[in-house]
Amino acid sequence: MEVVTKIAPIILALIMLGLGLGLEIEDFTRILKTPKDFFIGFFSQLIILPFVAYSLIVILKITPEIAIGVMIIAAAPGGVTSNILTKFANGDVALSISLTAVISLISIITVPLIIFISADLFGITSISQNISMTGIALKMFTVVTVPVILGMIIRKFAENFVNSKIHIFEKLNLFLFIIFFIAAFYEERESFINFLLKAGLITLTLNVTMMMIAYYLGKTFVSGVKQQKCIALECGLQNGTLAIFVSTQIFGTDIIYITPTAAYAIIMYITGFIFVFFIKNKV
Repeated sequence: MEVVTKIAPIILALIMLGLGLGLEIEDFTRILKTPKDFFIGFFSQLIILPFVAYSLIVILKITPEIAIGVMIIAAAPGGVTSNILTKFANGDVALSISLTAVISLISIITVPLIIFISADLFGITSISQNISMTGIALKMFTVVTVPVILGMIIRKFAENFVNSKIHIFEKLNLFLFIIFFIAAFYEERESFINFLLKAGLITLTLNVTMMMIAYYLGKTFVSGVKQQKCIALECGLQNGTLAIFVSTQIFGTDIIYITPTAAYAIIMYITGFIFVFFIKNKV
């Protein structure tokens, strides 16, 4: 796990810097113009997703180690990938960016809170005594919030350059995550397959179930099909690098806690592209 623990903070910071480069103040103020669409997406990802994850854990009787890993990925905000696939699906990209931006920034509070509550519910006692919710929040602030703000500042002073290169930054973010995932898989390849088999069912069920719930919830409450597509993808494509970073900070190099994140990362790309294929031309 040496590769994972050492490069996860660097990769995550670079990904969040790339996210910041694509953001403007308007991405935050836009939610005031369409508050209902934003609220449905926000509520779906921040409240319904962890609740569905916990319910599936109880129903499927998942072991505590895998269960806490599932809650970590459920607590993670959407990643840049959700913005890209929303664009491919002809969804509301502006709403997708706003949701990713806001939920990523407040994740320094929500992620540790959900994880520590889950650990108590599942009887997980292997959290280091030196780790606290405040400590995790501060570390996340360093690798999540600071790079996003830095990226926005760079965009402010070099807007023309950043705008001309934004597609490169988006592709670079995706490339960084893939490289990181491959490195993690290769380093722990002997253990991964066994754990992936254990975590595959719960992560697949969570991913598909949540995208369907979000899609039909959006159909009932949001303003249109574009927003419906966006919210479904935001709830189905999580920031796997952030989830791995948090896992290693709390549980060290014990790979079983990272396994659901790895399984989800594989599954979400497959289901995400399938979902996009079927809904792309839906208007």
